[in-house]
Amino acid sequence: MARSDMDSALFSDQVFSRGALVAALAGPHGPLAFEHCRFDGEDLSGLDLGGARFLDCTFAETRFEKAMLADSRWLDCKARQADFSLADLSGARLCSSDFNNTRWTGTKLAGVLFTEAKLTGAHFNQATTLGLEFHQCRLVGADLRGLSFRKRSLEQLDLSEADLAGCDFRDAVFEGGSLRDANLKNARFDGADLRSVDLGGLTVTNVAQSFKGAMLSMDQAAALIGGLGVRVG
Repeated sequence: MARSDMDSALFSDQVFSRGALVAALAGPHGPLAFEHCRFDGEDLSGLDLGGARFLDCTFAETRFEKAMLADSRWLDCKARQADFSLADLSGARLCSSDFNNTRWTGTKLAGVLFTEAKLTGAHFNQATTLGLEFHQCRLVGADLRGLSFRKRSLEQLDLSEADLAGCDFRDAVFEGGSLRDANLKNARFDGADLRSVDLGGLTVTNVAQSFKGAMLSMDQAAALIGGLGVRVG
């Protein structure tokens, strides 16, 4: 069932093909809203969905390359293996949604906020990330190489096994979360507060340069030194 007018366009409980979505976009409308809709496997590349609202929608393996999604809102959606490469999501809000194994190569993510999102295995290569924030997100095994988290408050981020090579965490404050077994090659943590984050699997050898100037707890320091086979009395 669909309802639309010049002020808004609401679509509920529909299965959309690219053609059906193009038709919905053709007429005069305000911001589009989709509830309980399915877009699985569709090629939505290049479409203008700026300001759209998605509630409990599915996008499994959907393609969004070069799509306009600025200021869009996503709540309780499932988009595993979707491809957002080169899309524009500037100012978007993505909450309580599944984005596992998604691609964000070259995506515009300025001012984007992910909250309680699942991003295991996601790739963010060459994305534009000024003002990008993650809160209480699962980023296990994600490729975040080169991203800047400088001076950010990082709340409950699970970065275990993530590729954080070249990331900038200077003066960041970790509030819980995990860096267990993460790749920290050439990452910078000067002034970062790591006292509450899980550092399991890391050793003095592989963090000696990265953690220079960072703040650790006594227990964390002892565990890292213990990795050298030294006992702290």
